[in-house]
Amino acid sequence: MKRYGILLLFSICLLLPGTAKAQINAEQVITIGRNVLSMDDYMLAIQYFNQAIKAKPYLADPYFLRGLAKMSLDDYKGAEADCTEALNRNKFKTEAYKLRGFARQHLGLDSLAIEDYNEGLKHDPTDRYFLFYKGVAQTSLKKDDDALETLNTLLRLYPRFEEGYAARASLNLQREDTVAALDDVEKAIRLNRAMINPYLIRAEIESSRGNWDIALSDMDEAVKLYPEEPGFYINRAYVRYNTDNYLGAMSDYNFALQLDPNNMAALFNRALLRFEVKDLINAKKDFSTVLTLNPENFHALYNRGLVELETGEYKEALADFRSIARKYPNFYPVYYAIAEAERNLGNLKAVGANINHAESLVRKYVANPENNPLDRPTIAAGTPRNAKSTPDGEVEDENEVMNRFNQLVTMQEIPQTQLSYNERIKGRVQDRNVMAEPEPLYTISFNPSPKSLGGVTNYFRALDDFNRGRYITRTLYLCPLQGTLTDEEYDALFKLSDKYTSVISGAGSKVRPADLLARSVAYSMLKNYKAAIEDLDVILSKNPDFTIAYLLRGVARYENARLQEDQRMAMQGISMAAADFEAATRLDPRLIHAWFNLGYILYSQRDYSQAAEYFTKAINLDPEFGAAYYNRGLCYLSAGKKNEAFADLSRAGELGVLPSYNILKRMK
Repeated sequence: MKRYGILLLFSICLLLPGTAKAQINAEQVITIGRNVLSMDDYMLAIQYFNQAIKAKPYLADPYFLRGLAKMSLDDYKGAEADCTEALNRNKFKTEAYKLRGFARQHLGLDSLAIEDYNEGLKHDPTDRYFLFYKGVAQTSLKKDDDALETLNTLLRLYPRFEEGYAARASLNLQREDTVAALDDVEKAIRLNRAMINPYLIRAEIESSRGNWDIALSDMDEAVKLYPEEPGFYINRAYVRYNTDNYLGAMSDYNFALQLDPNNMAALFNRALLRFEVKDLINAKKDFSTVLTLNPENFHALYNRGLVELETGEYKEALADFRSIARKYPNFYPVYYAIAEAERNLGNLKAVGANINHAESLVRKYVANPENNPLDRPTIAAGTPRNAKSTPDGEVEDENEVMNRFNQLVTMQEIPQTQLSYNERIKGRVQDRNVMAEPEPLYTISFNPSPKSLGGVTNYFRALDDFNRGRYITRTLYLCPLQGTLTDEEYDALFKLSDKYTSVISGAGSKVRPADLLARSVAYSMLKNYKAAIEDLDVILSKNPDFTIAYLLRGVARYENARLQEDQRMAMQGISMAAADFEAATRLDPRLIHAWFNLGYILYSQRDYSQAAEYFTKAINLDPEFGAAYYNRGLCYLSAGKKNEAFADLSRAGELGVLPSYNILKRMK
């Protein structure tokens, strides 16, 4: 009873929003928030840091950690503000300078970022990331000499830092020193073939030189490394186009549009390519789609008019060209296009008037460029390749203008892969480094399982008995471990755990296991696994046959073990989790989800043979259990049993586990 009283007191004073500030253990809340942050659940982490800040607003750590969580959600302004608050409380917190500088770079405040990096370098003159980020910021500001000095210092201190070579390659490209840039690219790739920026830099250099085969090889590597980035397919299509591989280019545009159906560069380019191969109906559809997305896209409107000229839709073409002329009255080529449409409509008088107007605009420009400027609208779908400015006093002829407006565009605003925040929160020693993520553990939750295509039953006899007994007001569900919830869902869980804490504290020694279970479910969903385990320990000390508690504690123990930095403690926690699942199977041998969870743990420890046996037990109990087929298929793949793996993954796909098809495609 004494032990239980201590546990109860610990749970009451932990972190709940309804308790007084003085009762909140801020350090414990920060620890939980840090653990949640290491699990990439940024929204929940922010809520924990909010509580710590309310309890002890003079601490720097919760502001810094909240800033890190906000940065991970691309809230760079919020991250900057939180780092400033952290530094106001502790000006020696070096990491806050680094994070604030990083956030400022993303906000385009490179000069302020450099000030932060300089401050950090006062505390640690050899910190590689302060030097690295500073060099990138100086490059962005086109302070080439300063950037070169910074990056040279970085690489002198860290000669095997591949990101430094990639950054210097980018700088050398900016300095138009392509020889030095290529040398740095080679060094970066030798050190790390999985870095993407060196391939992109070399592809750009070789494209400008017309070395399309080399550029294509590098873009192939970029696509392999980032297969879900539409911009890489668009840029590779440009390279393929220049090798006369029209089918390959079209395939890349199609795939880019599968990833991003509203990507205007892909739509615009595909339209141009369709126009070139005389697929005029579909070309017009693509140009029209671009205009639906952006009615101001001058180039799509101009090219749609050209398509309509070829398809004999002269009135539609005339309408498009006249829209351009109204917006850009000094864009002389459009009057030649209007003249062509009028000629086909038989309006010969209008033909001469439009040609004369175009020639008059050119004559006035040549005579006095400053007072009679011509309209040169910029392309809206992307960046035209090889587009060159025209010197004042020199006028492009109609064909040159039309050719330039019919060039493919490339994506310049692709995701920044070079600059990523490298100071990760420690933890997750047991992260799974496998070729594909397995289907997750099954746990107890207040939320029903998300809808899926599969028909697997989530029946659990003990849980069904518990729900029918109405021991608590909420229904409990057996479902796969879910990821991030919404702010509203998290808020509801905090309130629910607060409610059960009040009930438990009021019950004294007569506390009900059902209330402890409800609170442990809330704690588990809030990723406060240590507190959940404490409640479940109390339950099982009094009720050693409580199957539900064993299943939930096994999940909590495993997830808590993943957060341990100490390898021995992590392995101990994983072993204890497995013991809980084994206890659940002894109490209920037909509990397929406990067998599944045992398989999951063995898989995470790379014991693929034993893991496959546990998944097989689950499948024997329920032949429609798609997740078990999928995970067993991964076991077989990892063990090199390709035929067995393909059979399982195919069956899993039939049962609604959609990632199966992706893996089958990759492996074939």
